[in-house]
Amino acid sequence: MNKVVLILADGMRPDGMMACGHPEVEYLMQNGKSTLEGRTVMPSVTLPCHMSMIHSVDPERHGVATNTFSPMVRPINGLFEQLRKFEKKNAFFYSWGELKDLYKPSSLMVGRFMSGQFVHSQDITDRLTTEAIDLLHSDAPDFLFLYLGEPDEVGHKHGWMGAAYIAALHHVFGAIERVRKALPEGYVLMVTADHGGHDRIHGTDLREDTTIPFLAYGEGYAAGTTFEKFDIKDIAPTIVKHMGIPADSDWEGEALI
Repeated sequence: MNKVVLILADGMRPDGMMACGHPEVEYLMQNGKSTLEGRTVMPSVTLPCHMSMIHSVDPERHGVATNTFSPMVRPINGLFEQLRKFEKKNAFFYSWGELKDLYKPSSLMVGRFMSGQFVHSQDITDRLTTEAIDLLHSDAPDFLFLYLGEPDEVGHKHGWMGAAYIAALHHVFGAIERVRKALPEGYVLMVTADHGGHDRIHGTDLREDTTIPFLAYGEGYAAGTTFEKFDIKDIAPTIVKHMGIPADSDWEGEALI
């Protein structure tokens, strides 16, 4: 069984990831399993995509279609609740307040929300990463989710695939490298995105908005291999399988291992 660290870079397009030039991208792809053809859900908007990732159902089922949360008519255990049900320790580090609705407070050992003048700045990326690494060493949570919003912030301000956006992804992969090098023994690292983007927007069914990368590094992921298929709803079932825990009966994704 493995513990898991999941890092999500908000708004990260696969082609942007490949263009950013950070050596950590190549390292993870050469030493783990990956895809540049993953699929997110529609609408390709931050909160609906996160709800689908954590609850492993489409927006039609969880009912969140915008960045405004609405409670489910028929609630489903999310990833945090399913892990807590089996006495696993969860931690969540994030910088966008709307993500508080992804979990019930009782399901977290640590929930760290950090904000600043710019919600998703380089400074926030660096500080959240440092705190996440510190917790890995001090408390060894079974599941740690680190949300990095910097690429999305820059995409909306300056445009997807522009120089500022590519630089933001390079900076984010510096943070990812720090986490990977600090991983204690027995952890799997997963890196993904919630959606992509084009021009200064996202949310459409364009390929640029709905295609996401997924990289997995650690036990169970052979070096240099690729996933035949990947859907954002597959993340929660994969994480619980790493820990020998059953998926919730309502989840629709499939484990990747």
